[in-house]
Amino acid sequence: MNMNLLISQDLSCAGQVSMSVALPILGACGYSPSILPTAMLSTHTGGFGRNTFLDLSDEISKIIDHLQEVPLDFDTIYLGYLGANALNAWLKNIKKIYQENQIILLDPVMGDHGKFYSGMNSDYAKNMQKLAKYATILTPNLTEACMLLDIPLNQISESLPFAQEVMENLKEKMSNKKIVITGIPLNDEIGMIGYDGENTWTLSQKKIGRSFFGTGDIFASVFLASYLTKADLKNAAEVAAKFITIAIKNTKPDQDQRFGPNYAAALPWLIERLRKDSE
Repeated sequence: MNMNLLISQDLSCAGQVSMSVALPILGACGYSPSILPTAMLSTHTGGFGRNTFLDLSDEISKIIDHLQEVPLDFDTIYLGYLGANALNAWLKNIKKIYQENQIILLDPVMGDHGKFYSGMNSDYAKNMQKLAKYATILTPNLTEACMLLDIPLNQISESLPFAQEVMENLKEKMSNKKIVITGIPLNDEIGMIGYDGENTWTLSQKKIGRSFFGTGDIFASVFLASYLTKADLKNAAEVAAKFITIAIKNTKPDQDQRFGPNYAAALPWLIERLRKDSE
């Protein structure tokens, strides 16, 4: 696994989200990621009150320039939660490290359940569409997939037929990309729709009944670790979904949801699964 991997997203000092889960998960799976933090926060923004926020977007260009001087090229780039300034910085600098054969996983974090997250809007979505052109793999939830298509938020229907229509439109607009749309409500199950460049498929699993912050970041991180091992989109999605189930089932009943599930409990299973997939 001597693959040069760059992770770029924000870093919260407390709360298991973004870089706080991406780095340890990919490290445990045998990779040695480089990181490019876009901001540092005292906590994530999910219910901890007024958090601190140190914008590091002005450093992105300088860091990329120095990494090129090393020189350090990246086979894989993983872009998660960015924010407006960091998104603009990446749009200005991505061509510096872009290579035709790179794997670029973009988790276009913008919103959920038909709403933008705080601080994000239609202008942010427009810029995310521009960045998505460089991606090889996109992992939006259903709301974010609609934002990539400029579908009015009041027209979003959290249903499988609607999600299938969104996928067809996204395949056409974002040609030559692999896509996984996550978080599709299916009665007592949660579904995903994927497109691997040739085939479209659907996966589902039983709802666990507990929700935590950071599960989307965990999904994308495990998904990438699995994909880099086997290069199979559907398998990677299955592994990531199973990982989250194991993590939540091993989380104490009184765990504060703001701190995320016990992902560490699922790492032994993941490491063994990736070992088998690599054989």
